[in-house]
Amino acid sequence: MYFIYNLLAVCVLILAVPVLAYRLIREEGFSERLRQSFGFLPADTLTKVADKNAIWLHAASVGEIVATSPIVKEIRREMPQATIMISVVTASGYVMAKRIIPEADGIIFFPLDIPRLSYMVVRKIRPMVFLLVETELWPNFLKAARNLGIPVMMVNGRISDKSLKRYTYLFGVLKDMLNTVVKYCMQSTIDAQYIIQLGADPRRVVVTGNTKFDQNYTEISPAEREVLRRELGLADDRRVIVAGSTHKGEEELLLTSFEQIRIKFPGTALILAPREILRADELIDIAAKFGFTARRRTLMKEKPELTGGCDVIVIDTIGELGKIYGLGDIIYVGGSLAATGGHNILEPAAHGKPIIVGPHMFNFKDTYALLSGRGACETVYDNAGLTEKILELLENPAMREEMGRQALNIIRENQGAARESARHLKELLETKS
Repeated sequence: MYFIYNLLAVCVLILAVPVLAYRLIREEGFSERLRQSFGFLPADTLTKVADKNAIWLHAASVGEIVATSPIVKEIRREMPQATIMISVVTASGYVMAKRIIPEADGIIFFPLDIPRLSYMVVRKIRPMVFLLVETELWPNFLKAARNLGIPVMMVNGRISDKSLKRYTYLFGVLKDMLNTVVKYCMQSTIDAQYIIQLGADPRRVVVTGNTKFDQNYTEISPAEREVLRRELGLADDRRVIVAGSTHKGEEELLLTSFEQIRIKFPGTALILAPREILRADELIDIAAKFGFTARRRTLMKEKPELTGGCDVIVIDTIGELGKIYGLGDIIYVGGSLAATGGHNILEPAAHGKPIIVGPHMFNFKDTYALLSGRGACETVYDNAGLTEKILELLENPAMREEMGRQALNIIRENQGAARESARHLKELLETKS
């Protein structure tokens, strides 16, 4: 089965050559990302982490980096002298890691999971332990860790319904991967059941909770809030709706609702944060078709004179959305009216904000059930429902306040997963030594 997997991996890589060549020409910074993906790591990073008994955490993209941040803080608290390295897959994940995990001694792009390359990189770093954040199972990489005697632990483990079906096609490779992981720290009992269903040894599985409840990088001081509002041209008395991580098709629905909202609440501002920031110009054009003046966040920061008279603000930066949620009176979290499975609703919850989502929250089923069950998150099913709910909340400050209070209570009640993960890691390392 490894032969088939590796053959497919190499074929995919060969087919991707034209795309990679195009991105090398057009995308700034892609050459360095590609170099690292093929195992050519920066010399200064290697000096800090190679053969230093590093604790290596792998988090694919932005969402996993958010989950990793509180774990790293707890590891640093428990083991202040430890060398910590983070690896990511995406450019946005890399930028986010640089932004919110200053405790890391090194941040790299994860090597491509092709024969020999994974082994070469793992042997070069020789970490003390390897931590998979959420569900990043890579056959060649885990095989290299197993052959080199490096223990592997899963933290903040999560298995989606889609992943459950996909992993079953790996057959014997899946069994090898699951046997390589010596401890599974899972987000919920459902995730624990799923990983056991896939073949993990139940004795290695524990439920520690979701570390995203512990994140604090989104905290915003009164002074920071004032600066951010000024940079975005938002007067203190101006109502703000924030729509985060939106997908194609959702912005039109939001802008249609925004037309109706502005009739009753003329000064309201809409902040749109698309999941893909490369769509920023597209959203400005869409807003113009609705008769709204829209501007990019970066342009407003560079040219403060453009902040006035703006209806819609398009966020085209990485890592700011978590704090921007703190400016909103009402938050819509995207990927939920579009059937993509939703996005992280804990970031706005941590600010004590009322949250609206669509019905498609299957990628965050546990946190969605928790917040909606306590009235902190409302579900709408179409444009009419979205408009009706936003208007109801704008007209009812007491309702907004109660939803926000419930959100904060849930956050506080569920904190501690990062500390539990760090405790299990310490136990693992003590057993190893």
